[in-house]
Amino acid sequence: MTTSEDQMPEVTEEHIERLKENMEKVETLSKRLVEVMASKKPHTSALDGPNQELFARAATVYFAEAWQNPAKLLEQQIEYWGKSVLNFAEAQQALTIGEVDDEHDMPADKRFSNPMWDTNPYFRLIRQQYQTNAQAITQAVASVDDLDAKDKRRLSYFSQQIIDMMAPTNFLATNPDALQKAVETEGQSLINGLENLVSDLEANDGELVVKLADENAFEVGGNLATTPGDVIYRNRMMELIQYKPATETVHETPIVLFPPWINKFYILDLKAQNSLIKWITEQGYTLFVVSWVNPNPSYAETGMEDYIQDGFLAAIEVAKQICKVKQVNAIGYCIAGTTLSLTLALMKQRGDKSIKSATLFTALTDFSEQGEFTPFLQNDFIDGIEEEVTKEGVLRSWIMGRTMSFLRSRDLVYGPAIRSYMMGEVPPAFDLLFWNGDGANLPAKMAVDYLRGLCQRNEFASDGIELLGHKLTLADVDVPLMAITCETDHIAAWKDCYRGVQKMGSRSKTFVVSESGHIAGIVNPPSKKKYGHYTNPDLKSDADTWLKEADFHEGSWWPIWEAWLKKRSGKQVPARETGDSTHPSLAPAPGTYVVANPNI
Repeated sequence: MTTSEDQMPEVTEEHIERLKENMEKVETLSKRLVEVMASKKPHTSALDGPNQELFARAATVYFAEAWQNPAKLLEQQIEYWGKSVLNFAEAQQALTIGEVDDEHDMPADKRFSNPMWDTNPYFRLIRQQYQTNAQAITQAVASVDDLDAKDKRRLSYFSQQIIDMMAPTNFLATNPDALQKAVETEGQSLINGLENLVSDLEANDGELVVKLADENAFEVGGNLATTPGDVIYRNRMMELIQYKPATETVHETPIVLFPPWINKFYILDLKAQNSLIKWITEQGYTLFVVSWVNPNPSYAETGMEDYIQDGFLAAIEVAKQICKVKQVNAIGYCIAGTTLSLTLALMKQRGDKSIKSATLFTALTDFSEQGEFTPFLQNDFIDGIEEEVTKEGVLRSWIMGRTMSFLRSRDLVYGPAIRSYMMGEVPPAFDLLFWNGDGANLPAKMAVDYLRGLCQRNEFASDGIELLGHKLTLADVDVPLMAITCETDHIAAWKDCYRGVQKMGSRSKTFVVSESGHIAGIVNPPSKKKYGHYTNPDLKSDADTWLKEADFHEGSWWPIWEAWLKKRSGKQVPARETGDSTHPSLAPAPGTYVVANPNI
């Protein structure tokens, strides 16, 4: 038994007066809020939620099943009523006797870590009833049987979004942390929070995009992306950076690394301690990295062909010219790994042997299973995206960023919003979150090509995808390759990556599963001795069997990859300076494209 002692700070008349003074400051901020919302740039409403037909179908099925089996519905309702009445009765008892019965276990949830959720009858009732409601909704969705598997998955996802959105921690009147801080600071935390809210809205043309990191703490090229190098080539699609050597000799075969163009390349060069780019140069390799353009509406007709022709093929050719070699080793990360696979298939059909080996980081090539993106890859959302990009010329970066964030909404949406807008806190100085918020637009044609042809129709892994006059299939990918995937990756699930690699035509294939997720599993330097990895040379079995029979290794996968790459990188030659007479330095790394504002 615990007593519900008053845990709020003592409130004096002086506190109340200062609180009133602070509240008057809200008027000025409210005017700014109205102004920014009035000037908000509209976007396609279909991007804000699923077509209502989904809920209509679910409701029809639910009530049809209830009609056929009313006992099932009654059982669920009676259980819900019983728990609700018990919650209320316990709260009444606690208020009467001044004590809270803490013998009833409630599900662990870090959102409710404040002791008042357990000891204060008011907050305890709110928490209990919220969790009772959440359980009832989850059970109701789970009981809908006669529904298409994709619709069932979408219904489950969006119902969970509603549950998370309605959490009492998201509202000032039912958040003890925010209320306590408001009283302690005499309302200043709320003033600061409203200032943060208005500033975020103003920074995004009225769209609410929660700032995750303190932007004033970082500068690309200042304390991020600082590995020395030069931009030695530039076209409308990319800047090609050649990094300065860190050893006296280097392997003859250079590396060309293609990062995703949804985010910026410097995730691989955040700081010296975890920079893959710096580490590669220290192992004795000549490294080229593509920095993609952040497209504006003039790129509306830019498609996957342009990324291949003016990105992948152009970068490979320039690296060959500068290093005076016939082949390079290529790396593709995420969507760039998907596109590198398309490029390999194209080069196979053209008889072009410029790539000696390929490394894929978290790259999907078989989209027969859409994983956690299933809710967003159905026609209602894709139709909405197509309508949006037709009007705008690009898929604006905040739309893609918002979609990614809502896959982890508690950590990337609601938690940061509470700290910023209700608690009035400055976002943390966290480089990874800064990078996460530094997104890029996607050209209209490219976005639709990718979503329709690859994600929805899965053409590359099935009958083939038409690109640049060729029909490309996974079987065309036949160079030696290593695929690095991540065990808890929610963007490119490792089992889905595995299925694509199995279908590739390469006779030499190495598959690795790193612990952790899409970013931490890749940006995993050996010095941290943090996440381990799994290997298994047998790629004939299904994914579950592969993992069950795999060997686990402590620490980063970087060293085993480098050992694999070394065998395919030729003899040692004198270290190369950046560029040559026909490819002079155009700018120091990290270049100009990575910091350019496409809206200017």
